[in-house]
Amino acid sequence: MPDEKTAIPHKKIAMHQDKKIALVAHDNKKRDLLEWAVFNRNLLAHHEVYATGTTGEMLAKKLGIKIRKLQSGPLGGDQQIGSKIVSNDIDFLIFFWDPLEPQPHDPDVKALLRMAVVWNIPIACNRASADFMISSPLMEGEYNRLIPDYDDYLKRNID
Repeated sequence: MPDEKTAIPHKKIAMHQDKKIALVAHDNKKRDLLEWAVFNRNLLAHHEVYATGTTGEMLAKKLGIKIRKLQSGPLGGDQQIGSKIVSNDIDFLIFFWDPLEPQPHDPDVKALLRMAVVWNIPIACNRASADFMISSPLMEGEYNRLIPDYDDYLKRNID
């Protein structure tokens, strides 16, 4: 266990009442995500929803709510969402990924999930975890998530 001298300090990042939610799904999981989103349409309508490529098009047509559409995952959409996580433009990620189907853009997927963990945003990778996350009482108001204070890391001298 690190002592106080070696512990990395943390800072708080506020999530406002209206959350910024990213919805992503691999091809074999798009139907599951779409069914989940339809079931949770009224909850999603109160938040800012982002989605990658085809998923975003499907969601916009089916839900009738504003979806901020990015590129398709393999064309950079996963990286766009990762960038939005780093710049605090995404509060949490719902990513129905297919663990049984190899993806040509697996490195992008891994990088996206890594960014979500590094910046301590909630991640749901299946319907059950998405159900728990969207129905949490924490969705109703502001929430302060803690992230490591990377300022010292960024200021370090590299020889």
